[in-house]
Amino acid sequence: MNKKLTIPNIITFVRIILIPLILYLLFSDDPKIVLIAGLLFIISSVSDFFDGYLARTLNQTSKLGILLDPIADKLLIASVIIVLIETRVISEIHVIPAIIILLREIAISGLREFLANYNQKVPVTNLAKIKTTIQMISLSILILSMGYDFNNTIWNAGLITLWLSAIITIFSGYSYIKKGLKVI
Repeated sequence: MNKKLTIPNIITFVRIILIPLILYLLFSDDPKIVLIAGLLFIISSVSDFFDGYLARTLNQTSKLGILLDPIADKLLIASVIIVLIETRVISEIHVIPAIIILLREIAISGLREFLANYNQKVPVTNLAKIKTTIQMISLSILILSMGYDFNNTIWNAGLITLWLSAIITIFSGYSYIKKGLKVI
């Protein structure tokens, strides 16, 4: 089988292809359409677990998958955060954790690239996996709050988990920065 056209890589490709559709649907004034966007976001988020699991279980890991999987996560999370800020679902002081999440992703991506130049691998930590999961849960809740005609209870739960994910984001980024400073 072509190492590029594995089941896990196809799942990752579909996740990336769904991003523009999710973003488009999030701008709808129809709460039912926004709920469809939320459902697609949740499916995309859950598929993040399955592509990695299937890659290991089916022995279908590939360099392309190792490259694309974290990129798909970052594209999905960053683009949805930007739309949620634009649509004012995330606003005022709550923009701070959103910015922390975005800045950490950019900084760690740059750090990984820098360390690769020195043949330093930076494996994904368990805390980073938890961070991604909490971010996806938070954004799912915030999207669902839009779909329920902006339900305050759901929205508040989304904001609380957004702050929690930002805190975890800081701690998970620290371990990567610590390794980077040793190389510098």
